[in-house]
Order: sequence, then structure tokens, then C-alpha cells
Amino acid sequence: MPKKVAFVTGASRGIGKSIAVDLAASGYDVAITARTVEAGEHREHSSTLARSDDSPLPGSLSETAALIRDAGGQALAVPADLLDEASLGSAARVVLERWGGVDVLVHNGRYIGPGHMDRFMDTPMELLRRQMEANVMAPLVLNKLLLPSMIEKGGGSIVNITSASGYADPTEPAGQGGWGMGYGLSKGAFQRVAGFLDIELRDRGIRAYNVQPGLIATERIAQDMAQFGIANVGAPPEVVAKVVTWLLTDPEGPDFSGRNIEAQWFCHDRNLLDGWAGPQQNDNHIRYDESAANLMAYEARWATT
Repeated sequence: MPKKVAFVTGASRGIGKSIAVDLAASGYDVAITARTVEAGEHREHSSTLARSDDSPLPGSLSETAALIRDAGGQALAVPADLLDEASLGSAARVVLERWGGVDVLVHNGRYIGPGHMDRFMDTPMELLRRQMEANVMAPLVLNKLLLPSMIEKGGGSIVNITSASGYADPTEPAGQGGWGMGYGLSKGAFQRVAGFLDIELRDRGIRAYNVQPGLIATERIAQDMAQFGIANVGAPPEVVAKVVTWLLTDPEGPDFSGRNIEAQWFCHDRNLLDGWAGPQQNDNHIRYDESAANLMAYEARWATT
């Protein structure tokens, strides 16, 4: 019986890398995409217009592919840029031609560049548009290209790695522990996709999830984010990977289609990652008010258990 195929964006490091490797260990062959193909590549990754930074970041598609193979899966690296629709189309076509379709599409990649940590009055409209293009439109492009193969197979899953910034406000301005408006706007729009897909395509076997990671310790946060007041003290990326794998493999997974899953609370609730102590409240610099009602419900439940 052919193995199931997953396609993971933003898989050169961090959450995407962890998801790809965990899916491989769970029996998937995994196609991975990002911009960085080999370790040591130079490309702009500064989050602010105030300065440039093209120093190499840890991680690459080649390194993630090796980890996928070590975990027992086949790996297919298909480089692409979320701001280049042609490259997304090329990546999707390679996967369809080589492997005949996908069973899972994980949208983890997002815009990396200036404007992410700049305040509204300092951010050109073009940078706001780029964040909407990369964080909202690019996933929709891949959905259009890859959903038909899922439907033809009789079903599949879309997993959107979202952000609480899409439904809650920062407590501090960008650069002082908060984030730029473009990030929140784009993640807010992205948050709406899963529910529509669930309603429109559930009868064709399609499941769609929002998985909200919370603050996660990653290579890029370690290298870039201290200057913006964000310390690399979050949960390990394996927390998100274990939640995604559970949703895709557990018999209860389909019950969560169309819903928002707070990954850290979900992982802790089900003891999905051995040795992890659990989430720390207020570690996301997010205002927990009515705009984050879903997250507050999780906190209230944990306060009584």
C-alpha cells in the first residue's frame, strides 16, 4: 500500500522542520519547501526597515530532507518563495508528477522580511501587501493546486499554522515585545480559511485545521528576535509537530476539523510530548481579553484541573 504524502511549507528550520520529521516518523513521505536549500545561504531576513541582515540562518531544506530520510520517509525538496506564485506552481507540479498527489498540506511558511517588526506609521503599504500575499494568498494558491489531488484520492487534510496575533492584540508596540500590524492583519485573514474549507469540502473528505503554536523556541528567534524584545524562551517546536501528527493520525482527529487548536494546551492536555513541562501563561506578550476568548477558555479549564 503506498505511503501517504505530506507537503510542508517553511520546512528549512523551526516548526516546519519538526512537523516534517515527525510526519516522516509516523509513516509519511514528505515534500518540503522553503527558500533556503543549502546551509550557509545569504538572504535578507531582517524584520525591520531600520537595518539589513543577510547573515546565514541555521537550517536548510537539504538538512531537513536528511532528517526525514533518517526518520524513515522519502524526502522531496522543492524550493519556492511565497512571494513568487510561479515558484509555488512549479513546486506543486513537481510533487504531483513525482508522487501523484498529496494527502496532507501543512501551511507553516510565512513572510520573512522588513515590516514584520515595524510600526504602522513606519511601514510602507507595499510591505503590508507583501505580508498579505505571503501569509494569505500563497497558501490559497497551493490549496487550489493541491486540493484536487486530495479530492481525487477521496480525502485529505489542510493544516494552517496560525498565530494568536490573528485574534489578539500585543501588549507592547512592535520592537518592544509586540509585532507589526501587517503580521496581525495577515494572520487574522489566514485564520478564516480553515472554517470555509471545512464547510465547503467536508463532504468530499477534506479536513482543515488551525493550529496556533504560541511562543515557540526556534533558530530564527534565537538569532533575530532579542533585539525586538522577544526572548527565545518558548516551547520546543516538537510540541506543534506532535499536535499536527495527532490530528492527522488519531481517530478523533476529524472531530477537530474547522476548529482552532491551541497547540501548547492541547499537547499538554493529551501528554503528546514526553518530558515537556507544559505551557507557561502570558509568555506570548498577548492581551488575553475578549479578542482571545478561545485561549481564555483553555486557561479557565486548566485553572480548575
